Amino acid sequence: MLWLVTGAGGMLGRDLCAILGERGEDVTAARHGEMDITDAATVDAAVHGYDVVVNAAAYTDVDGAERDVETARAVNTTGASLLATACARHRVRLVHISTDYVFDGMATTPYRTDAPTAPRSIYGQTKLAGEQAVLADHPNGATVVRTAWLYGRHGRNFVTTMARLARERDHVDVVTDQRGQPTWSHDVAVRIADLVEADAPTGIYHATNTGQTTWYGLARAVFSQLGLDPDRVRETTTDNFPSLAPRPAYSVLDHDGWRRAGLGPMRAWEAAFAAAAPVVLADF
Repeated sequence: MLWLVTGAGGMLGRDLCAILGERGEDVTAARHGEMDITDAATVDAAVHGYDVVVNAAAYTDVDGAERDVETARAVNTTGASLLATACARHRVRLVHISTDYVFDGMATTPYRTDAPTAPRSIYGQTKLAGEQAVLADHPNGATVVRTAWLYGRHGRNFVTTMARLARERDHVDVVTDQRGQPTWSHDVAVRIADLVEADAPTGIYHATNTGQTTWYGLARAVFSQLGLDPDRVRETTTDNFPSLAPRPAYSVLDHDGWRRAGLGPMRAWEAAFAAAAPVVLADF
């Protein structure tokens, strides 16, 4: 198949292009600045002739979105809608990447794919509007894949930030009141390729590694993987890290959707992190 990956220079996009290449797929990697997904004519011309488009392009600066609503909406909502419209016109399958921020983050049990959405940030609101546009504009050929707590080899993320701080500070204070599922971008990339290969039904899927922990728990895992004393990570709460946009206290996603695709849940976050560490922490 012929694949087009937008946001191909990002953490997930780079992993996806690598996985598809390993599988012998023909992939065009559209990186930031190489394709303007907010321009209708550009998008329509770009998707023509492909079998699958994966939209991994997004405005992901959560606090920045509060200051620059227009740009966040243009990329996360308008861009997603234009891609869906063009893919529908040219009969191209679309996989759109979304986020746990579409939920309110106040739950106590994992969010199902059909759980009520109630984003509390501009970032979450624009991503939800993008989801809705994708499913409405390309109802027979669009799939939304929500993920959360991503880390990987490429780009800044919590795991590499903790590794850097471990070299710079004696102690690191990390919150214990935000809970989620650390997810290796490589595993999400594999799951996207599997999803398309299985010709899975359209709709919404949650692509996160299973299990759950806190940012504090993940930070301790990073220190342990580096052979450092995990007690150098100290407990704190979100109140000590004020931000423009509220952070979800609970970002655990249910994996009910995969049964529709004939695929099981992704592996446990601990197993994924153990496999990822030699790659993600190679420079530390």
